[in-house]
Amino acid sequence: MTESFPEIAEQPHDENLWLEDIHAEAAMTWVRERNSRTDAALINPAYTAREASVVEVLDSTDRIAMVSKRGAWYYNFWKDHSNPRGLWRRTDWASYASGAPAWEVLLDVDALSAEEGTDWLWAGASMLRPTPGEEYRLAMVALSPDGGDAVAYREFDVTTGAFVQGGFQLPTAKTRLCWVDADTLFVGTDTGDGSMTASSYPAAARVLLRGETMTALAAKEAMFSVPLDHLSGGVSHDSTPGYERDLAYDVLDFFNSRSYLRVGSDWVHIDVPDDMNVSLHHQWLLLRPRTDWVVGDTVHSAGTLLGIELAAFLAGNREIVTIFTPTLSQSLQSWSWTRDFLLLNVLADVSSSILVVDPGASWATAPLDACPPLHSVEAYAVDDEDTEGGNDYWLVATGFLTPTTVLRGTASAPGTPSGQPALVREAPSFFNESDYSVEQHFATSLDGTDIPYFQVGPKGLVLDGENPTLLSGYGGFEVSRTPVYSGSVGRTWLERGGVYVVANIRGGGEYGPRWHTAALRENRHRAYEDFAAVARDLSTRGVAKPERLGCAGGSNGGLLVGNMLTRYPSLFGAVSCGVPLLDMRRYTKLSAGASWIAEYGDPDVPADWEFIKTFSPYHLLQAGTAYPPTFFWTATSDDRVGPVQARKMAARMTALGVPGVWFHEALEGGHAGAGNNAQAARLHTASHEFLWRALTAQL
Repeated sequence: MTESFPEIAEQPHDENLWLEDIHAEAAMTWVRERNSRTDAALINPAYTAREASVVEVLDSTDRIAMVSKRGAWYYNFWKDHSNPRGLWRRTDWASYASGAPAWEVLLDVDALSAEEGTDWLWAGASMLRPTPGEEYRLAMVALSPDGGDAVAYREFDVTTGAFVQGGFQLPTAKTRLCWVDADTLFVGTDTGDGSMTASSYPAAARVLLRGETMTALAAKEAMFSVPLDHLSGGVSHDSTPGYERDLAYDVLDFFNSRSYLRVGSDWVHIDVPDDMNVSLHHQWLLLRPRTDWVVGDTVHSAGTLLGIELAAFLAGNREIVTIFTPTLSQSLQSWSWTRDFLLLNVLADVSSSILVVDPGASWATAPLDACPPLHSVEAYAVDDEDTEGGNDYWLVATGFLTPTTVLRGTASAPGTPSGQPALVREAPSFFNESDYSVEQHFATSLDGTDIPYFQVGPKGLVLDGENPTLLSGYGGFEVSRTPVYSGSVGRTWLERGGVYVVANIRGGGEYGPRWHTAALRENRHRAYEDFAAVARDLSTRGVAKPERLGCAGGSNGGLLVGNMLTRYPSLFGAVSCGVPLLDMRRYTKLSAGASWIAEYGDPDVPADWEFIKTFSPYHLLQAGTAYPPTFFWTATSDDRVGPVQARKMAARMTALGVPGVWFHEALEGGHAGAGNNAQAARLHTASHEFLWRALTAQL
């Protein structure tokens, strides 16, 4: 009997595989040489001054200190010039509301790094919910040694401001954990062979008891596990008083998962389609399908929000209530529960609106009058378990020319009077916003679809095609690009006379799941056609002719602009490509790439490679083609996408004799490419400086 194996797609020649050995001396020598070349070409007194102006924005002591409420305290993580790695701190409401909070510093990450000789970067904290009547005390603090997704966890006591001696401690890994009680954690982490999926995330969850070692954890039987070709698996514990329960999740791929509720010793599947977004809160089960879901004679369209009591659903009841129905122009972006109400954050043609829903009144809904047009506004609960302020919400509003404001309001039942939210914080202005205007336009893509985009530029903009214009986009993973204020963009682009454009192309989530699925896998080309359509529209309207138009994107946005470089080089005068995917033949073999097969396809499958290779920039490069100047930026410590794709693309272009290829690789900062404000300022300013010089013939 002959055993058969699946056919594997062709593996094109790759002369740069040696650059995939991330920390090898030869590869790092190559990186250092190119970093030096970029620095020599980039840095001059004018550049240094602009970078300093961005540092001033990022380090401003007047910027908003966003907080999270736990018990009576409001927690914040803060970085500035004096604390580049940051302070974890807290204050009370009276102090925070005063405008000049007195902060209690819990953890000084700079001091910890100096003490231990490790350049730690803050990665968050997970706090144990206390028993009723007690205050929050214990936290698992996550610290990254280089800014990557792999972190170390240590137990911390916020009442003493110190790590717990002999407390829980987990070594650096892509760990997922959850508190169960003061002596118990659910943990998914790297315990050796078979513990991590092909996507580099935990495949199983185990119980870790106080005092147990990692060796003891590894020897335990998993309480829940998933196949290694799934994206990840794990267990969480809901400690809400009166609703304590354990939940397991099997993430099949980026958009499909299965949720299980532990009943006794069994895991009971919450029986919905795999592409359903499942959310539990108190007695309620909320469901949001990514594709149309047929229940009996009812079709629930993709992007609808549905509600039913969990117990009724598990008992077989399918009398599901429709809470929100999307339209062609309107989509649900997120939701948040206060004590008694549900807040829905909605986009209508990429402008925000907010709905207040009362589940106790048959899910009655009313708008919250708090959203100006062409702005992004988000409402979310302050603390739904606060005995006095459980219906309070934060309202965070921003726009391209509107510094962020934070307000606090109280939700009330639809149809009843509600007071206006009170201003809590207002971010400072960093440029003269009144000199500029925001417009929304629509370009027509190749298949006739209207693609919205925002244009920010000087009032009275002369439409002669000569305006240096930066076109930004993303177009993937149902991520929405909404209006947001950036003092850095104002200082390094708008104040120099540039126009800033954000394209809302398919692949994103601006119009809900349908907008995203329209550009999946074999339809990926639509995202690139959309972006190209916006570029052409800017030229047709006289905003910027191709030699004055640059594009910028990072991560999936790096793949986007990599395709602009290789598929539409005549439309652009420069490209800034950050932490990108570019080699789509090998992306599943690099870092966390296997987790994105649902988005792009599997290049090992011949039928998939046939369409993937049409948007693999590394393989679309051709000798003799006139490519615009290009700046690749990445980070050695990026363990999500990894630095090797940018390295290989820059190396191949250089070998082809392409002029104007710039490259810079930060040594830390992970997928963000920056571990502190100074590094973030360097990254931002370098990208904008490169684009400006290229678009104004100064390279």
